[in-house]
Amino acid sequence: MSGEVSEPIKKCSLILKNAKSDTEKFAALFMVTKLIKGKDCNQAGKRLLFESIGFDFLRKLLTSKDVPDDCPASVYQSVALSILSCFCDDEQLATHQDMLDSIPVFMGIVSTCDDDEYDDNLIIINEAYHCLQSISLYESGRLALRQHDVITKMAQIYTQRSFQIDEALTLIVTLVARFGANSWDNDPKLFHALLQRVSLDFETDHAERKFELAEMISSLLFHCRRDLVARTVQGEIWPECLYKGISDILKSKIGKAQRDPALKLAANAVDVLGIEWTLHDVENPKKFFLLLLQLAAIEVRMQMDNKSFNQCVQQADLITACFIILELSINFMSTDQLDLDQKDKQQVYTGLKGAFSAVLGVLVKLANDTKKDRLQKTEKAFAYAMVRVLTAWLAQETSAMKNQVSKVLPFLFKLANESFYESRDYRIAHKADNVDDHEQQPPADILRVMLPAICHLVVEEEARQIFLKEKEEQVLYDCLLFHWSIAHYKKPPVPRAERLKRMNEPDPEMTPQQLDDMKDSRTAIVSLCNILMNITVLEAKLVEESTLFAQLLRFIFENLPELKDIPDNLVMHGHLAVLGLLLLKQQASKIKKNDFSICRYIQTTIRFLWDAYNIDESNDPQALVVSMQYKEHWFEIMELWFLGMQTMSGIIKLIPWISEFAIESGWAEGIVETLRKVKIGTLPPNVKLAYEDFLSQLVDANPAVAPVLKKADALKVADLLHREHGFSRELANETATNYLTAFRRCPDNPDVALAQWRSQLWQDVLPGTHKHLASELYGRWLEWRYRYLALPVEVQTMLQTLRLQYLLGIITNGPTAAQWEKIDRLALNKYFDCILVSSDLPWAKPDRNIFYAACHYLGVPPGQCVMIGDKLETDIQGGIEANLGATVWLPLPTEQRIIGDRTMQDVPEHVRPDAIVDSVLKLPAMLPPSTSFRGRRPAEAEVGDWEQKTTRNRAAQYNRILPEIPDLYSTYSSSSNDCSQHSNGSNSSNNSS
Repeated sequence: MSGEVSEPIKKCSLILKNAKSDTEKFAALFMVTKLIKGKDCNQAGKRLLFESIGFDFLRKLLTSKDVPDDCPASVYQSVALSILSCFCDDEQLATHQDMLDSIPVFMGIVSTCDDDEYDDNLIIINEAYHCLQSISLYESGRLALRQHDVITKMAQIYTQRSFQIDEALTLIVTLVARFGANSWDNDPKLFHALLQRVSLDFETDHAERKFELAEMISSLLFHCRRDLVARTVQGEIWPECLYKGISDILKSKIGKAQRDPALKLAANAVDVLGIEWTLHDVENPKKFFLLLLQLAAIEVRMQMDNKSFNQCVQQADLITACFIILELSINFMSTDQLDLDQKDKQQVYTGLKGAFSAVLGVLVKLANDTKKDRLQKTEKAFAYAMVRVLTAWLAQETSAMKNQVSKVLPFLFKLANESFYESRDYRIAHKADNVDDHEQQPPADILRVMLPAICHLVVEEEARQIFLKEKEEQVLYDCLLFHWSIAHYKKPPVPRAERLKRMNEPDPEMTPQQLDDMKDSRTAIVSLCNILMNITVLEAKLVEESTLFAQLLRFIFENLPELKDIPDNLVMHGHLAVLGLLLLKQQASKIKKNDFSICRYIQTTIRFLWDAYNIDESNDPQALVVSMQYKEHWFEIMELWFLGMQTMSGIIKLIPWISEFAIESGWAEGIVETLRKVKIGTLPPNVKLAYEDFLSQLVDANPAVAPVLKKADALKVADLLHREHGFSRELANETATNYLTAFRRCPDNPDVALAQWRSQLWQDVLPGTHKHLASELYGRWLEWRYRYLALPVEVQTMLQTLRLQYLLGIITNGPTAAQWEKIDRLALNKYFDCILVSSDLPWAKPDRNIFYAACHYLGVPPGQCVMIGDKLETDIQGGIEANLGATVWLPLPTEQRIIGDRTMQDVPEHVRPDAIVDSVLKLPAMLPPSTSFRGRRPAEAEVGDWEQKTTRNRAAQYNRILPEIPDLYSTYSSSSNDCSQHSNGSNSSNNSS
């Protein structure tokens, strides 16, 4: 039986117990070694022998210096270690307290492995390592090894010794895998020294050991103190050694056994060092980046295409490593720091699309699987990893694979929500710990990384309806509350009994982890605000009636005024303030005048809007500039500021008593004084428009404002005629109507300056006694004209989103001066890559050549362009004759009768578009998928040439200096049919107005 002890072992045990001296017992030990290695020695036999020998005797052999003159101590140590290494194979003996207490002895032996004493006795070192490694196989053993600081000592051995260091590295990796980042202290020097030595070995070794080292380095990086290593790696050589070693592997002809560890190591390297680590090659920095990205994409496709979820889980480590590479690469490319040519972009897009099609396929199968609600821990972790990498892609390529994404979106929300609540509950439960615990990491929060993608998804009609059906707004509200509790940190209350004692003590410093959490939560809140803003604008009726959005508004009212006024909070403050304004506008009917919380909120929001621009901080006392405290973050909050000003103006219409805050705070008067001080012509038109629109609404809402604003001539043109100049209402209306008639008949005269011509038009319609008002009225009319022509916020957002994926262009018929004024005043240059005015060219719509000119300047074949226009006889007909890839008709409101009960057949054949849309906001859903990764410049165009083609010469007023135009007709008419065969090959949209 397995529990019976053999007779030889019993006899040996009896001899050991009856030994009358150490010499007799020592002699009997030679029998023990042979018996332990015999086939009849079971666990019970080993334990009997161990007890019979007694650990005191073995320790004496290991440590005693009292040995015969002709017998070196190493002989006794060798015998003892030989015995112990045999016993260590048994868990009970390996974790025996006497064995654990001998760890320092084993460490002492292996740390002297380079000494002359051990040159001729390699067995002693091997068996000491064997004992340590056997101990490390069990939890109590690992805890004991950590207590004796074995990781530090082994790292020192590896970095300083030359003999049998692989055993030391193996032991380090084993322990680090158990204790994670807590294996390392706050001083990164030892970690960097260890990585330097092992990375150098990895780079220079060309045998199979190279791939073993790859796996070990990968584990060390995965379990390191990432924040600390990333901050202190500057100047270290080991990242370059890793780069060279991995590059050598991936550029060689290798098999799966060699490629897999290299990909895993590369993933951990970019995760710790950042994706910029892949750009080490000075001569061709993008080469290795593209190689790694393509290999990761191919591997994902190979491992996941047409595979089940269970099959993919078996390769989860490798696939997840590739996910890390893909996610970080996508995020890096979105910053436009990498100069990729058109061929590179196409290859990257093709590779990524194939990879994410495979990921989506597995997610769809999992979503339809009955086991999706019973996933094991490792399975759930892999499912989270799939959602994470997919949403990183969707955050950049919002139009990619819409149908597949819509099918799986409810399941994605379900997984993300589960992960959020699990992570939130864990972090709340451990909030009081206030320590940097690198071993106990909180569960993954997939919803947090999904937020940027959700922001884009809710703009799409189908995805937004799924979002609302799943009641995801409630989850986001919970998410906002949680992240607010972190971002708006308050020190824990001091018990009453300790207040006096702590009165003069400084506040405890926050840990690096707390500071990182606060930063991340601020970013999360900004993303949440963007999502909720989109919902508020696009689902106005729902928001107006929603109890949840009323709670959200109440939360902002009550909490935003309490936010600390520090630079780190500025962007978050602005987003919450403007979200509050949008919600307030929708729920204006529910607001009570005696609600004190709204008073504090409005005051706080006014402060945000008021402080953005400043004259005193400018070098020029007559120039308005962005305030210093806003300048660092202005790119993030510029559009937000304009949206806030616009929404505030709208709120004053709905809730007139809010205007009192603008008066009492001095803001209205401050704006007037600012407009007075600023040098004429230097104020940005959009800023001036925002201020004047707001002041105009104040005049309409509160008569007390008019005397203040009169000083700055800020009243509407209609009011000027009626109130200021004594015109009757009828005469004022007649005069304005006559001017508009003359203006529309001839808005521009090439022989006269634009302002002079329009002032003349005013002079012609004014009564004789008031002709001197012509210039003043023209100036006021012009400002109000562009106030009403300004693009709605949702259209601006749509154009910004489209331009991330497509090339955009405008073709417009009309006189040069008038059309370019419109383009400049509306700031359309920032949305479009090419703008053509017919008067600048030999052609006008519907001449096909003007469409070919746009294709030429954009560097895109006609068959890959989409024409969007409101006139059938110019826009659509011209697009058809130019053989563009598609035409979309956006009828004017008076023409929209063709949409609905009538069909496309009601449109004449020669001007029949491919599609009709009744709202410009529906365009994104109709456009073909993007196939270029955020590309906006043709690869073959030089920068100077591009600028010449897409911007007019500002030195010549309203006269575009054109480059020599080639024979566009022969160039494109012969190839347009071929191009139209591949209309999905390029993401460019030729937008016409």
